[in-house]
Amino acid sequence: MSKLPNVTTSIFTVMSKMAIEYNAINLSQGFPNFPVDERLTDIVARLAKENVHQYTPMAGYPPLMNKIAKLTQSSYNRTINPDTDLLVTAGATQGIFTTILALVKENDEVIILDPSYDSYESPVLLCKAKPVRVALNDDYTPNWERIEKACSVKTRMMIINNPHNPTGKILTENDFVQLKKLLEKYPDIIILSDEVYEYITFEEKHISAHTKDFLLDRCVMVSSFGKSFHITGWKIGYTIAPEHLMKEIKKVHQFLVFSVNSISQFAISEYIDVVDVNLLGKFYQEKRDYFQKLLQNSRFELKPCEGTYFQVASYANISDQDDVSFCKNLIIDHGVAAIPISTFYSDHKDQKLIRFCFAKDNHTLESAAKKLCDI
Repeated sequence: MSKLPNVTTSIFTVMSKMAIEYNAINLSQGFPNFPVDERLTDIVARLAKENVHQYTPMAGYPPLMNKIAKLTQSSYNRTINPDTDLLVTAGATQGIFTTILALVKENDEVIILDPSYDSYESPVLLCKAKPVRVALNDDYTPNWERIEKACSVKTRMMIINNPHNPTGKILTENDFVQLKKLLEKYPDIIILSDEVYEYITFEEKHISAHTKDFLLDRCVMVSSFGKSFHITGWKIGYTIAPEHLMKEIKKVHQFLVFSVNSISQFAISEYIDVVDVNLLGKFYQEKRDYFQKLLQNSRFELKPCEGTYFQVASYANISDQDDVSFCKNLIIDHGVAAIPISTFYSDHKDQKLIRFCFAKDNHTLESAAKKLCDI
């Protein structure tokens, strides 16, 4: 008997497999296709010949953890104790999975805001807890009245994703004001803040949960070096939480992966000293603007993108097909792969919207845009 009877192959795998099968340009799965910074690859090449291939301590390589603490201080003016508040994880997804397994119990409820990334619900179900899916507004802003109605004494956790995948929306100061009011009514709710695109925002800057005093004792923050440093295949991230929560998270982590890939931790520890994460927003804003310019003569209607490296587009002027069928035909007939937004909703809400990843080199964006403008 399956513990996850409704879980099938992810839409990301389906679309990427079809992209290979039909030799389509893959703007579906969220990974960059441009070269990794040579400074990082040079560090890895040198380290490969050094004694860095055995287990690191369970929570992480201490010099890296100290530098993450410094990065958190410089980015958010938050002081953390790397010994008690920090855990290096095998990607952000493992950090999310481990956090939920550690903190959510049977019959608890977890608020998930739709459209939502597909890794949130499964660990909730494995805990024999109940995922409570609450739709964002049509402009992807949180509907705080609707969220409050979904909360109860059974609510153990709420997951927020900021900047938001798949929509590129970021939370505002008012959103945090509303969140504070909500948590005053429900003092036992833990916030899991997925902030893997934290350094990729544009006109408006990212407001992190790290900066909100009312969250610091009841929030788990998840970050991703894979996203920030264009190394998604390394599967390395980190989680920050107050000691009383982190103690429980570490208990699960030590039996799930024990410790994370050693050479990647050593390499990133050195790389942090030479890279400026604050340049990421400018880099990806140029990508976003260029991709939008390339599509300005297409029949797609591009939605606002405030952060991440994803562009949501409406195809309502092109077809009446449901978004999954449209994406499959987009691959087969036009040679471009995208992700249907309905797959991020529990009720598969179809608004004729799809998601493109613009974390690609300019040649790839130009080639894809030419095909899309011919539709």
